[in-house]
Amino acid sequence: MKTAAIIGGGVIGGGWAARFLLNGWNVRVFDPDPEAERKIGEVLDNARRSLPGLSDVPLPSEGALTFHEELVEAVQGAAWIQESVPERLDLKLKVYKGLQEACDPDAIIGSSTSGFKPSELQEGALRPEQIVVTHPFNPVYLLPLIELVPTDANPPAMVKNAQELLKSVGFFPLHIKKEIDAHIADRFLEAVWREALWLVKDGIATTKEIDEAIRMGFGIRWAQMGLFETYRVAGGEAGMRHFMAQFGPALKWPWTKLMDVPDFTDELVDLIADQSDAQSGMHSIRELERIRDNNLVGMMRALKAQNYGAGAVLNQYDALLKPGALPTLEQTDISQPILTLARAVPLDWTDYNGHMNEAKYVEAFAAATDRFMEIIGCDADYIASGGSYFTAENHIRYVDEAHAGAKIEVRTQMLLGQGKKLHVFHSMYEGDKLLATGESFLLHVSLESRRPSAPSPDIEAAMARIAEAQAGLPYPEGAGAAIRKPA
Repeated sequence: MKTAAIIGGGVIGGGWAARFLLNGWNVRVFDPDPEAERKIGEVLDNARRSLPGLSDVPLPSEGALTFHEELVEAVQGAAWIQESVPERLDLKLKVYKGLQEACDPDAIIGSSTSGFKPSELQEGALRPEQIVVTHPFNPVYLLPLIELVPTDANPPAMVKNAQELLKSVGFFPLHIKKEIDAHIADRFLEAVWREALWLVKDGIATTKEIDEAIRMGFGIRWAQMGLFETYRVAGGEAGMRHFMAQFGPALKWPWTKLMDVPDFTDELVDLIADQSDAQSGMHSIRELERIRDNNLVGMMRALKAQNYGAGAVLNQYDALLKPGALPTLEQTDISQPILTLARAVPLDWTDYNGHMNEAKYVEAFAAATDRFMEIIGCDADYIASGGSYFTAENHIRYVDEAHAGAKIEVRTQMLLGQGKKLHVFHSMYEGDKLLATGESFLLHVSLESRRPSAPSPDIEAAMARIAEAQAGLPYPEGAGAAIRKPA
């Protein structure tokens, strides 16, 4: 199991700790703040509730989290060291000196810095080739982007290794090949921030109105297409060239004040702070974090369905996790109900009662049925050849509650697998707690005629093998049940 050292346990450092820990890494934290353990614990609570639900396969088993009073203890043996101390260059250079005297020479040292260039961080370092900028975005445990900024001092093999390690925990490492102050993304944010300050100062818009303009309009577009692809679409059939010709002249108009900055006076700070309190002060920071996480997970899971933007990154990450996530038929003790689903309950699977929506049990059991079909040989290749199973009837019993972040498993017993007929009984658990059962009756169908047909001999043989192995299992409680007419 790999080890990551987190130097600085604030909001960003805590997010890094959560990302590594929930992806199976051991995490060591060094932070002199006596409140660091509490703060990181609260970030972890939110991460455990939201991050696992982005994946449709289970994350690795959680690593071990430890807190260390000495920097040397935290970094020894760590494969990745993430520095997230305050934005003071003298402090960062002092930290690097101490940790490089103790850390593995092959360890990667990443800095969360928003503004400093990697050449500045490498200045006077014992091993400058170890240090790169790995700038994340909050919340680090959900958002995929990492701005990876090396210099010529960093060997290509080291940069490639950094990219692969970041991808292995679900990040999208954007390799920035030429360093610049504030990298790429924060330069955009700074431009919008400067313009927003003027709009508030000049009394044109409040903080709430500016946020509404972003989140109700271009913010949604940018979330899935970015800037240039959005404008390419805006150009219509003629594309980007037409857009540039149509809107290019506007660059000469005095629309923005990007070359000017309002004086950061106490009055301006008070004005913005008061408006922000009126806008969001009814929520605690933890409540706002959960609102943010709910929205991010919902948007990114929607993008997964389109395999677009951040959704494509999540699908690629699921593909890394999927091999070995569920056992094959050869790896399974088929004399017992077979593990057919293992995942976390996503935030968007919960309803107004705060627990898993009843329709999502159907979705989970359908996924378990699909997995059972794969196990007996009715996989994508078989379906492409013209045969499949259609569900004829379902019956679900809701036994207990499941909440967001709960790690659920479904185990499947085959009650009948013969000829055209397949009858399975699913049991959903959280740990040892039974949450629900789902019973499904399916018919094998020819996709050409859309009529019931016999499955392949290989599928018949697989079902016979499972039937023989499970013959000694008791008939499950609830199987064959229906809603009874009241007396």
